[in-house]
Amino acid sequence: MTQQVPSTEPELAGVRNFRDVGGLPTTDGRRVRYGVLFRSGHLAHATEDDAAFLASLGLHTVFDFRNTADQRLEGPDVELPGVRNVNLPLSDPADGAEFWTMVRDGDLDQLRAILDDGKGAARMIASYRKIVRERTAEHSRVLHALADDSVPALMHCAAGKDRAGISIAVTLLALGVERDAVVADYLESNATHRRYKVRRSGSADSAYTPEVMELLDPLFDARAEYLEAAFESIEETWGDVDTYLRQGLDLSPGTRERLRERLLD
Repeated sequence: MTQQVPSTEPELAGVRNFRDVGGLPTTDGRRVRYGVLFRSGHLAHATEDDAAFLASLGLHTVFDFRNTADQRLEGPDVELPGVRNVNLPLSDPADGAEFWTMVRDGDLDQLRAILDDGKGAARMIASYRKIVRERTAEHSRVLHALADDSVPALMHCAAGKDRAGISIAVTLLALGVERDAVVADYLESNATHRRYKVRRSGSADSAYTPEVMELLDPLFDARAEYLEAAFESIEETWGDVDTYLRQGLDLSPGTRERLRERLLD
């Protein structure tokens, strides 16, 4: 039975960037079903009302793509009754630890050194390419789980933008969603109420000046060039999306069809 489009999108108090991915069009005229695939930032700060709303979705599985360093910083997800939690880190805790320490604690000169002159955006592009190229086992596991029994599902990382954004994009590609629609959904993370709240040490006067925030923007923006870099990495490594899904993610035609049956109208 086709679910109706939600009349309003919930704005949760302690969970950033939550949304239903339903409604996106596929190249063969179908659409992603509402109520089966959700995305968000971490659930560690969910309020009681947030948790009650999330519990009402009938989730089967929450995929948490944070690493142990993220979980130490933000805390574990709230527990939702009857929901399976699967942690699949898509980045190494030691990868860039010094960099992210400077993002949180560094002074203006340090931030200029690591982020100015396009260095911040270049780092994001390299990260997107690396995740697609090196985390095929994790993405394969997610897609096989969705095809088997793991819907409705929620995918999240810390901000719900990068690691979760790539994972959602990979899932949408497997469903045959139009490329422009995949990018448009990714860019929704730029909405003011969805953006990750940057934690900086020091007073507001020094930690969140306009120049500091401008330097940090490339890290917390959703930019089409980042996701396009992931797509380019797929094409450079495997030639095309179908070969990536078949060889890179070990997705058979039968598994892909089961995935489509579960997630598409």
